[in-house]
Amino acid sequence: MRVAVCQLNARDDRAANLAQAAGLLARAADAGADLAVLPEYVDYLGPAAGLPRPEPVDGEFGEFFARTAQRLGIWVIAGSFHETGPDSDHTYNTSLVFDRSGALTASYRKIHLYDVEIPGRVSYRESASVAAGTEPVVVTVDGVRVGLSICYDLRFPELYRRLAVEGGAHLLVVPAAFMLHTGRDHWEVLLRARAIENQCYVAAAGQIGDHDPGRTCFGRSMVVDPWGLPLCVAPDTTTVAVADIDLDRLATIRTELPSLANRRL
Repeated sequence: MRVAVCQLNARDDRAANLAQAAGLLARAADAGADLAVLPEYVDYLGPAAGLPRPEPVDGEFGEFFARTAQRLGIWVIAGSFHETGPDSDHTYNTSLVFDRSGALTASYRKIHLYDVEIPGRVSYRESASVAAGTEPVVVTVDGVRVGLSICYDLRFPELYRRLAVEGGAHLLVVPAAFMLHTGRDHWEVLLRARAIENQCYVAAAGQIGDHDPGRTCFGRSMVVDPWGLPLCVAPDTTTVAVADIDLDRLATIRTELPSLANRRL
């Protein structure tokens, strides 16, 4: 299976962001991708005052990517968006998966929320406006078991172990809007660690560049193999990077270094 990670710079114009995403998906399809992954909050990264109204999974956001997946004939993991939440003060940060016909096959609500307070540097409480999901999700894409996650989830290895062991994942996906100041030191290290410890492929699609108000995302979208080797890395621009998933190689790695089979906890 050929996987594409789409790297874009979403800002405060939702129509422009969706058009940019559709263009990248078309490039992925032209490159022969079977599955394309978009970043977190692919439809809007901007001031809270302009945030689109939250929607159900079959709202405008879902319909847009359903049509796009059907038109291009590829699987699409539509990054994430603000899904209607449990109350008027909270949304869910939700990723949707569409098959080649445009049918919604899975949805995942981000479990780990980014609540960070670093005096003088970062003050961000995702939980003030987003409700946490509770269920890990694995979906089968053309015979490949794909475990879903979103951005800050990447720092919690227990989620990925459940996806790999209980869910039988071969590929772990990470739509993200990883901040520059942490991304430059932690992004690649964490992605490679999740691949090595779970003996899975990892496909991570990130936002890139400046986003109002005062937020800069790291980018460097990549696909990592189960040995921890980056197969492709996106340059620092809006682009698409493509790599092939080889389940025979995955099986060989798990046989020759059976760390999953040898676990005792």
